[in-house]
Amino acid sequence: QKMSPSLPATINIREPRWDQSTFQGRAKHFFMVTDPRNLLLSGAALEEARRVVEDYRAGMVPPGLTEDQLWRAKYIYDSAFHPDTGEKMLLIGRMSAQVPMNMTITGCMLTFYRTTPAVLFWQWVNQSFNAIVNYTNRSGDAPITPSQLGTAYVSATTGAVVTALGLKSLTKHLPAIIGRYVPFAAVAAANCINIPLMRQRELKLGIPVTDENGNRLGESTAAAQKAIFQVVVSRIGMAVPAMAIPPVIMNALEKRPFLKRYPYLNAPLQVGLVGLCLVFATPLCCALFPQKSSMPVSHLEPEVQAQIREKDPQLETVFFNKGL
Repeated sequence: QKMSPSLPATINIREPRWDQSTFQGRAKHFFMVTDPRNLLLSGAALEEARRVVEDYRAGMVPPGLTEDQLWRAKYIYDSAFHPDTGEKMLLIGRMSAQVPMNMTITGCMLTFYRTTPAVLFWQWVNQSFNAIVNYTNRSGDAPITPSQLGTAYVSATTGAVVTALGLKSLTKHLPAIIGRYVPFAAVAAANCINIPLMRQRELKLGIPVTDENGNRLGESTAAAQKAIFQVVVSRIGMAVPAMAIPPVIMNALEKRPFLKRYPYLNAPLQVGLVGLCLVFATPLCCALFPQKSSMPVSHLEPEVQAQIREKDPQLETVFFNKGL
């Protein structure tokens, strides 16, 4: 096989490799983004990927670089560096840390749900992790202030704990299986509080909307509402299989003599089951909505519509980054 000619410098590595207008294309993209193996890469491997990507963007193509190697570098780069600021992200805030972190936290929430201190502790751990993820994956144009971060964190943690304890007291007289679903209800409630609060600045001031070529047309709060609603739906969707399937399996297993003999296997089994669900649920729920979301101009606020009509009377649809 002869040496392949040098790659053309025209591959658009700012966009994902697969067609993002189809669910399948988005799923492939997010399976790459959320791959936990990215966490094991050394600092040197990350820097190497960054060098390949930045050189390529600057029009320098190293000889012998294949298209697959270029895309691999892009996905490694995207997994570790913030898209807007270019800074290296906190390890546990990266999308590739979602599965191992959530699997451990969710597994523990589902295992230790019987006592109040355990409920308090694990809901607090979960919301602290969420705060880190939301901060790490924030939209680059809207820096979040420490006071906003603090408010969002305290409100979400309080919301989750209050929901969990409130539901826990209600389930005393209900069948045991229902008690197992308390953590899920608490997490869903906390997501509905946490994400809008973490992104309250976007709800107040709007997020940038662009035409299809990425030219900025203005800021829209209507787009921010749609973006945040989609993220809340995806996050709750991610939690559903991991919190709905394992309790049913564990409920059946705990009646078997095997688990009665080895009760310490309860937590690892639970964590493993949750992990199995999350490996698929995380990328598939991220893929529910396109990352580059869109809405008709007619659905924007009147003043933003007027702004856009002045620039481009023909424009029907605007685009925005929904965040994760």
